[in-house]
Amino acid sequence: MPLHRLTGITIGVPNVDETVGYYTEFGLTPLGTDPDTREHLFGTVDGGQQLRITHRPLRQLLSLGIGVDDPDDLARIASSLKGLDIDADITTSDTQLSTVEPVTKTAVTISVAPRLVQEATPTPGYNSPGIVERANHRAFWQDRTVGVRPRKLGHVVIGSADVEGSQRFYAEGLGLKISDTAPGLATFLRCSADHHNLLLQNAPVNFLHHTAWEVDDIDEIGRGAKAMLENHPERHVWGFGRHWVGSNFFYYLRDPAGNFTEYYSDMDEILDDQLWEPGVFNIADLTRIQDWGPSLPPSMLAPDDLAELMAGSH
Repeated sequence: MPLHRLTGITIGVPNVDETVGYYTEFGLTPLGTDPDTREHLFGTVDGGQQLRITHRPLRQLLSLGIGVDDPDDLARIASSLKGLDIDADITTSDTQLSTVEPVTKTAVTISVAPRLVQEATPTPGYNSPGIVERANHRAFWQDRTVGVRPRKLGHVVIGSADVEGSQRFYAEGLGLKISDTAPGLATFLRCSADHHNLLLQNAPVNFLHHTAWEVDDIDEIGRGAKAMLENHPERHVWGFGRHWVGSNFFYYLRDPAGNFTEYYSDMDEILDDQLWEPGVFNIADLTRIQDWGPSLPPSMLAPDDLAELMAGSH
């Protein structure tokens, strides 16, 4: 597919310093501040700069970036967006297209960008009945002494007051593929081989639900969560578990602004669209959103600050 990765996001928060400290602990690499906007910049091991943090009175997803291969891709997307007759300005150059998603008002930039190259880091041997991959050696996780560092920004989950409208923009306009749907509740879309890079969730107000950051394996999820919770048990939201849709292992934490952040690994990969059949799940199915793990906490469906976000939207 011409779309091939998330290039980055910008989030606005009321408590910039606390939030910057949180994402530094989370394992993102601080890259200083943008000299023009004064936004705080963060990078991942494989994705480069992928997060910007700036000030806003309420937490908010301000921008979302997606990479494409060449200028022809930008022209095709511009034509598709104009065909939707959406109420948003579209500006283009040789290297990028900028517009605004009309429902959530998220600024979206499609840019010509190199494809993400990830060096393989096979999970150390796990012993199982009849298969000994780690003989005469203690578990390799004990050799990991440095902090967890996310490999890339994997997906973003947005609460939308009009999921169908947002889906039309991203799927018919930009060209994201639909992996699975839960009619009236959520749509899982991808701009890479990952099962989903964007999840649109039905909500009474537009807001950023969570960001998800890929790590190597389940040990890195556990190590990361343990370190984040050691002096801040209030950061815990949900986990450890494995999702049903997407199949990824997960652990969710809460940043100081109220955004959820997810360490994840082992997501379904869709390398051939013809070999993947999108599923349609009813709302009852999605109460089983985890294949195993703790029950879904109410705050995952209705964040604690939902009333404040709703009041601030008027």
